[in-house]
Amino acid sequence: MNYESGQVSGEERLALPGYGDEGADRARTRRRWLIGGALALLALVGAWWMFGHKKAAPAGAGVAAQLPSVTVTVPGRQTVDRQISATGSLAAKREMPVGVAGEGGLVRQVLVEPGQWVRAGQVLALVDRSVQVQTANSLAAQINVARSDLSIAQSELDRAQQLVDRGFISKADLQRKAATRDAAAARVNVAQATFAEARARNGRLDIRAPAAGLVLTRQVEPGQIVSSGSGVLFRMAMGGEMEMRALMAESDLAGLRPGARASVVPVGSSRQFAGTVWQVSPVIDPQSRQGIARIQLRYDPALRPGGFATATVVSGAATVPLLPESAVQSDRTGNYVYVVGAENRVQRRPVKIGTVNDKGVSIAQGLSGTEKVVLAAGAFLNPGQQVKPVLQANGNRT
Repeated sequence: MNYESGQVSGEERLALPGYGDEGADRARTRRRWLIGGALALLALVGAWWMFGHKKAAPAGAGVAAQLPSVTVTVPGRQTVDRQISATGSLAAKREMPVGVAGEGGLVRQVLVEPGQWVRAGQVLALVDRSVQVQTANSLAAQINVARSDLSIAQSELDRAQQLVDRGFISKADLQRKAATRDAAAARVNVAQATFAEARARNGRLDIRAPAAGLVLTRQVEPGQIVSSGSGVLFRMAMGGEMEMRALMAESDLAGLRPGARASVVPVGSSRQFAGTVWQVSPVIDPQSRQGIARIQLRYDPALRPGGFATATVVSGAATVPLLPESAVQSDRTGNYVYVVGAENRVQRRPVKIGTVNDKGVSIAQGLSGTEKVVLAAGAFLNPGQQVKPVLQANGNRT
């Protein structure tokens, strides 16, 4: 200590009792302030760089860099077939029920089976005719008796004509003999007609095919008693021709015409059968609002009447936009696509789907073909969202 000046040096202060600890605390506090000030200065510099530097950049450059890129296409319009999908049942185009045409009797033999082809007039089943044959024989014998009576009456008339000129027989007797001859001739005609009628009835005893075709069902067995009230014994398809009776909505039937091409696939089969619409129902079911389109098909063992099938009918053509399936979205409100409009903002556009095939999905309503339609990633977009569209060339555009 300098007693003369009364001042204490720095080293002397540290040597004083309790003064060293206080100095160390102050030094540490000073260092903290210096470090804090440096950090604050660095924060200010960083903030200036982030905000001040960006302000100097072109307006909107940072926003554009952050917009999501989406692939879009301008579909244009192209001609596609108008296809109608329908379901229905298979049946014979002209089904022929075959029953007993005559008086019936005991079935002796059934000559055909389902799936067999028959010609017109072919016997399908034989019916016992033992009694009818004896009746026919009796009628044939009556014809011979009537012919004998006619022969005798004619001979007597001839002799009477020779005697009347000599005066042995009066003209009245001659007329009676002529009438007798005429009556005998009439009896011959009656006997012949009765015999022919019996033969015709006997011919109707057998059950015959009314036309050439395919036997579909058989409902009679040997030993069965049949009559006109026995109902249908056989069912046949005339000419073996088949058809599909497709159920269609009223709107689909409106533009459908006979002659339209169709493709039919029976249930349980992957084969497609080509057909032609030959009749469009002239009436609509008031309950279901549906009608029937009858599709003619050639015979094939895989086409079984009564089976279920699906059909695709080509009914004309339409010029519409065509999109890939990835561009079309759907929810509980219906089908829709996303369109990039003004300021590159996404717009939701409800659409009505037409034909769906390997080329894509045709849009029947909702698009003109000049819009920029989002091809994919539609599920991740929201209406009004701004995007960066990337145009993809469309080779199908017209």
